[in-house]
Amino acid sequence: MNFFTQIGQYTLLMRRVLVPADNGRMFLRQFPKELEKLGLQSLPIVMIISVFIGAILTIQTKLNTENPMLPAYSTGLVTRDTLLLEFSSTILCLILAGKIGSNIASEIGTMRITEQIDALEIMGVNSANYLILPKITAFVVMIPFLVIFSAAIGLIGGLLVATFTDVITVADYVLGIQYAFLPYYLLYSIVKSLVFAFIIASVASYYGYFVRGGALDVGRASTNAVVNSSILILFFNLMITNLMLN
Repeated sequence: MNFFTQIGQYTLLMRRVLVPADNGRMFLRQFPKELEKLGLQSLPIVMIISVFIGAILTIQTKLNTENPMLPAYSTGLVTRDTLLLEFSSTILCLILAGKIGSNIASEIGTMRITEQIDALEIMGVNSANYLILPKITAFVVMIPFLVIFSAAIGLIGGLLVATFTDVITVADYVLGIQYAFLPYYLLYSIVKSLVFAFIIASVASYYGYFVRGGALDVGRASTNAVVNSSILILFFNLMITNLMLN
């Protein structure tokens, strides 16, 4: 299947998905389940990765900026801005593309090859809207909380380094994360993550929805979903950064 055919299929699928739910009661029943599965169940991996990245950023920044001309608090400042501008939005979403994207693609793909989606269509249900809309909506709603949580845990990881090592003092680190804070950076990070969340959920749903074959094809669809989501995230990261920070 060529590139333009895939774009056309994806666009037509989103036209079917992004309409008011046929059955509002079913949507409201499914939506909290997706919030838990796509959002709350991602908290442990977000926490583990963020605390280590925050600690590593603090150590590497301090070791690579040993210059008497730089103020001591610059380590905390660099760690804070790196977490806000890139890690807690872009890198985190690349990681979640692997976890959540493969989960969505395999779930919907399995329903396709077991003919559950065909059964929904026979009953007159808009299967795309019924299956995909709750996933996209739930992940887009949850991603700002995951981004803020990741940034906070990353800063705590740096604070742990300052507390339990002699790399940097706690006072200098805290001063750095407070110094010249721009709330716009947080807005920028959240806006990026909302776009990335839509990309992850919609692209994974697309590959799962159009699976043909057997279990091997479901695995291939999951791989394609993760790879193409990651490429699109990097592309839109460049576009949004140029628009919002230039």
